[in-house]
Amino acid sequence: MNQRINKFWGSIIVILTAMGIFLAINQLFYLKLFSFNPIKTSYLYFLIACFMPISFIMYPLSKKLSNQKVHIFDVILALLSFGIPFYFGMNGQKMISEGWEYISPTLPTILSVVFWFLLLESLRRVAGLPIMIISGIFSFYPLIAGSMPIGFLQGQMFDFITTARNHAMSTNSIIGIPFETVGSLLIGFMLFGVILTASGGGDFFYNLAQSIFGRFRGGAAKVSIISSAFFGMLSGSAISNTITTGAMTIPSMKKGGYPPHYAAAVEACSSTGGTITPPIMGSAAFIMASFIGVPYSEIAIAAAIPAVLYFFALIIQADGFAAKNNLKGLPVSQIPSLKETLKSGWLYLFALALLTYLLIFMRNEGQAPFYVSLLILILAMVKKETRFNKKKLYDLMINIGKVLTDLTCLIAGIGFIVGALSITGVSFSFSRELITAAGDSTILILIAGAITSFILGMGMTVSAVYIFLAVILAPALVQMQIDPIAAHLFVLYWATVSYITPPVALASFAAAGIAKANPMKTGFVSVRLGIVTFIIPFFFVYDPALIGRGSVDEVLIVITSAVLGVFLLSSSLEGYLIGAGEIKNWLLRGLLFVTSLLIIIPNIALTIGGLAVGVVVFVFIRLQNKTDLKIEGEQEVVKNEGF
Repeated sequence: MNQRINKFWGSIIVILTAMGIFLAINQLFYLKLFSFNPIKTSYLYFLIACFMPISFIMYPLSKKLSNQKVHIFDVILALLSFGIPFYFGMNGQKMISEGWEYISPTLPTILSVVFWFLLLESLRRVAGLPIMIISGIFSFYPLIAGSMPIGFLQGQMFDFITTARNHAMSTNSIIGIPFETVGSLLIGFMLFGVILTASGGGDFFYNLAQSIFGRFRGGAAKVSIISSAFFGMLSGSAISNTITTGAMTIPSMKKGGYPPHYAAAVEACSSTGGTITPPIMGSAAFIMASFIGVPYSEIAIAAAIPAVLYFFALIIQADGFAAKNNLKGLPVSQIPSLKETLKSGWLYLFALALLTYLLIFMRNEGQAPFYVSLLILILAMVKKETRFNKKKLYDLMINIGKVLTDLTCLIAGIGFIVGALSITGVSFSFSRELITAAGDSTILILIAGAITSFILGMGMTVSAVYIFLAVILAPALVQMQIDPIAAHLFVLYWATVSYITPPVALASFAAAGIAKANPMKTGFVSVRLGIVTFIIPFFFVYDPALIGRGSVDEVLIVITSAVLGVFLLSSSLEGYLIGAGEIKNWLLRGLLFVTSLLIIIPNIALTIGGLAVGVVVFVFIRLQNKTDLKIEGEQEVVKNEGF
């Protein structure tokens, strides 16, 4: 635990966290406990008042002070970050009826300015300096929007005080759509993820993956892929997932024969993929549902097929490497019993199944994770191994407080970007000019969007990149008659690629540190392993059936061709084709790569042509390997006869 957090400050964090959870439950379940029933904007301000102060308690002014006690200036900032949003919350109704975002009394005007800079500082402590600088620059954009030299960047200009009021007291900026999603959806799902993990869910899913895949060739890598998918789905963070599960999976893969850089790349790609895996994706997916105005369950269903293809590609490549290098599965002594694993952890599978049922069939998105979280706590208390004692409950509340604090400060801070682009009108003009500049060419806009997402992802979180591009890019794609969910998923997928792509590749570099591998080499292998996340988004934009947006027949046909295409694509990249053997000829690998793309492309003629070529290539590779084996056998006979 953070050494700054002694018993006193830990108690403060627990109290603030409990208050925040109480607020969310009271609001989302319409309980009106103690006759407390705030309007939505007041509720959002109260949430900030609960969690923002924790950022100044948990995170120091500088990393050099991380092991020192909470200083007086931290206390002052914490008190201000509680008092200011609490004041705004108490005056929520007056704020709306009197239009305080443009004209307000002196006190709230002063508090707006203080709150502006206070939130930027909390964002710096929680998310780092780069994202604070980006959000800070955008927050000042309304001051210069009217004098920008480039036409589509010009917008309505505001003075400093009006800008501060709009950021702090309008529903466009700090408490805009992104943070509204935090209050209505994300708190419950983050709570569920922390409770499931703390009760032993992370260990269960790792053991489950071992018991199912451990005995097969390259079993250590397959265990890493599946367990990291589960854990990343729960944590929503590629970096924390890499560090947490990587400490177990990377040494196991190295012991199983995988080179350090390959083992690190497998873990980095698996952890990154976990953040786009339903039913619990990263925070950006929930924000997406609010932006598009559809139930979150629709987003989860749409993201399911690409997520399966992504992990399928990882498994095929890891298996191909194991086959080429004759890597065996894990020793039987290290593989837990599937029966015993399910017996001890059935409640975690039941919890996920129940959550999925409530999301898809009951459409109970806001309340569902709270019901399931309570069920996990109750069931965990039944067994001695998972029972929460006083110490575990205390640690649980601290962890929940940290997760919700990070989420609150990050999303509220990113709200500056949305607010600045919205109030100046630039978000609308940018989309219009983007379409004009691309000459109505969908592919040009997609390429521009992919490059922008990748570059922004180097210094911003996935949520920040998604929110920014959901405002300026996604509307342009929708205007070009692209399915809204496909357009927004395209942005989300490309926002994740920087985690595994040099020169930044944060997840890959973190994994390389654990594996003691070359970071750049790990990054480039990660790009190859995670190839699906680079190409599939382009395909589901052109054919939404790939994300389940079509008739049953269309979806089944597209899924079948996509699975075959991804199988051949992964095989060509790894140089091993299951059923045919190793692909030793680079020309054949290139031909198989092109063939795989033809099969995946949503065009029936190209798919049929690709399948025909694929069959020929498969047969040729198989015959070539048989011939090579025969020649090697004859050489071995001659060699033996020579003795």
